[in-house]
Amino acid sequence: MSARRIGLALGGGGARGLAHIHALQAFDDLGVRPAAIAGTSIGAIYGAAYASGLSAAELRAHTAAMLRTRGDVVGKLWKARVGRLPDLFGAGSRNPVLLDAETLMELFLPEGVAETFEELAIPFAAIATDFFARAEIVFRDGPLRPAVAASMAIPGLFRPVVHRDRTLIDGAMTNPLPFDVLGDVDAVIAVDVTGGAVLDGPRPPNALEVGLGSVQIMQAAIVALKLERRAPDAVIRPHVEAITLLDFLKTSAVLRATERTREETKRAIEAALAS
Repeated sequence: MSARRIGLALGGGGARGLAHIHALQAFDDLGVRPAAIAGTSIGAIYGAAYASGLSAAELRAHTAAMLRTRGDVVGKLWKARVGRLPDLFGAGSRNPVLLDAETLMELFLPEGVAETFEELAIPFAAIATDFFARAEIVFRDGPLRPAVAASMAIPGLFRPVVHRDRTLIDGAMTNPLPFDVLGDVDAVIAVDVTGGAVLDGPRPPNALEVGLGSVQIMQAAIVALKLERRAPDAVIRPHVEAITLLDFLKTSAVLRATERTREETKRAIEAALAS
């Protein structure tokens, strides 16, 4: 049973991806290590850290510490800001609060994350999108941080990342749930945090909510089509419908709301090992 190779796909979804911690804790609970991990956006962040050898408990503690106070979070966002107010009126009406994904990632990443893919304890793939080629890009070697930064570069919030002569944006634009890039494994478990339909809100969404919500609708549609064509062995869907893309300051509430993900993932792992 222990020889069964399990691939783990961690999808994109902003703060909804905090639920990935529970899925990683399930592997630690059972003493099982994924044979390969693929991640998109926040899934790439947690996937890269776990593949570097950090435990789920360490990632949970680090996440809670980094997102504990609004002031600390805002301070880090300010340091990562690349836009300026005059940019709003410049060429292309640029975003005055645009963030640098590589800078922000360095401010939030825990110690112990590898510098290159080759240094990882678990084979890992990070998904990004080539803006001009309009194509999915899968990174498996070379520098780790620019690849992960590109994977999380949500349009409108982060400026594109230029890496290997490509202009890259969020991998969720092309592959929000990258279970199809895991390669030679015996079973695949995918954690989908795009979320399902929600009841009408108490008020009309503002401009930012419309933009980010539209991205999530697009991602959910892509995932649905991918699952119709080829489904992984197990799809874990944490209950994230009430969580928005930017609810990072509600870490404790998000983790409480998605606690069942841990047991659901454990059952999926056990089923994969017993197949």
